[in-house]
Amino acid sequence: MSGRRIAATLLPLVALAGAVIAAFAIGKFPVAPVEALAVLWAKLTGGTHGLSDTIETVVLRIRGPRIAAAILVGAALAAAGAAYQGLFRNPLVSPDILGVSSGAALGAVIGIFLSLPVMAIQGLSFVGGLGAVAVVYGVAAAVRGHDPILVLVLAGVAIGALFGAGVALLKYVADPYNQLPAITFWLLGSLAGAAPADLTAAAPLTLVGLVPLILLRWRINLLSLGDEEAKALGVSTGPTRAAVVAAATLMTASVVSIAGIIGWVGLLIPHFARLLVGPDFGRLLPASALLGGGFMLLVDTLARTVAAIEVPLGVLTALVGTPFFVWLLATVRRGWQ
Repeated sequence: MSGRRIAATLLPLVALAGAVIAAFAIGKFPVAPVEALAVLWAKLTGGTHGLSDTIETVVLRIRGPRIAAAILVGAALAAAGAAYQGLFRNPLVSPDILGVSSGAALGAVIGIFLSLPVMAIQGLSFVGGLGAVAVVYGVAAAVRGHDPILVLVLAGVAIGALFGAGVALLKYVADPYNQLPAITFWLLGSLAGAAPADLTAAAPLTLVGLVPLILLRWRINLLSLGDEEAKALGVSTGPTRAAVVAAATLMTASVVSIAGIIGWVGLLIPHFARLLVGPDFGRLLPASALLGGGFMLLVDTLARTVAAIEVPLGVLTALVGTPFFVWLLATVRRGWQ
């Protein structure tokens, strides 16, 4: 392996480590990396760290869970985006192409409209995301004799629009003083309320979705060549595509349920990762996950420090992602495949 390839492989890991250090150090109560490591080591070993209780509270109960949640959300969205882009052979595809975000939004909005507890809202969001993709696949299966990828994308657009109309209707009839602000806040995305319980619920589901993508990495490479070429090389395109969609959807729905709708991560980060390590999915997947976690962590750090009030993550990812994506389009000459 050449020195350039080694550097490109290590860069995402270094970027993530730098983002973690910055996230602990920036804020109303800065925590040095040594202090954070001491608290975490004492927690793992059962020893003492010799620091104040305030630092321990910040690391373990306030900033630590939020940092872990940001890494989890960014990594899941970026990994799912890389899988979808390779699967559909389209660099403009993002994790919500099959309506998972619209379904998750509708589920969460229904929970808020019914004044359910937070855990129930997250559960409805998760079920809504999976349900939307199940409906899309059902519609695609019912339509025979057409390009399966095109049918999936068009069905996703249609079902996403339908679920978006449901969200708009519930916003229209919601209580404008209590329910509507909560719905709007959730739809814009935030990690302000991230808690260890959220990580306990979302992390295992994300891991369950990530493992099949790792195991199917060479088949995803072949699917990016087209169905005819993949079949000629021995890949069962239908079952493989269904497995990849299910895995990527599970990852997306699990993190959207705890963070709300956050765009651009799944679209932008795989492009940057592809520039670093190339299109081979075996290298692209970990690079996308690491870069996505670091990017989401930096955006979340900016969201809680740039103004007196917290800025929604969906707003910041668009403000940061749009010019960067335009820069990539204008400067990069390397082919996508």
